[in-house]
Amino acid sequence: MANISRYDPFSMSRIDPFTDLDDFFKGFFVRPALMEGGAQAPLQIKMDVKENDNAYTIHADIPGVKKEDIQVSVDGNQVSISAETRSEKEEKEGEKVLRSERHVGKIARSFTLPHEVDDAQCQAKYSDGVLELTLPKKAAASAKKLSIQ
Repeated sequence: MANISRYDPFSMSRIDPFTDLDDFFKGFFVRPALMEGGAQAPLQIKMDVKENDNAYTIHADIPGVKKEDIQVSVDGNQVSISAETRSEKEEKEGEKVLRSERHVGKIARSFTLPHEVDDAQCQAKYSDGVLELTLPKKAAASAKKLSIQ
């Protein structure tokens, strides 16, 4: 036989007013640019991917990075872009830093394309903070028709 109990919506025994209220507002007043502990939120590489019959063209925004600090790897249809950002800290006497928002560290992004890429024909250009990748599609292997004996 089932135990049936009467539901009382105004019962205070089911609500702990302090923990429930704390959980409700947890993270509500945190600024979006900063995470707990004062660390800055990780940056992400923003990009556009375009496709035509022969190749993929990718434009990735990586501002403030030297082209020597950018690495691109292509493995089949998997593409990975990573860059290391550096900041030069120059402190002058009598000057104090009020706010510093420039990111220092490594940023990376990986993605998978629908078709395999011909990694021997790939090209990369970096100008004005934009990385342009031209990734030609690998020629599809033609299907071989078998004769049945």
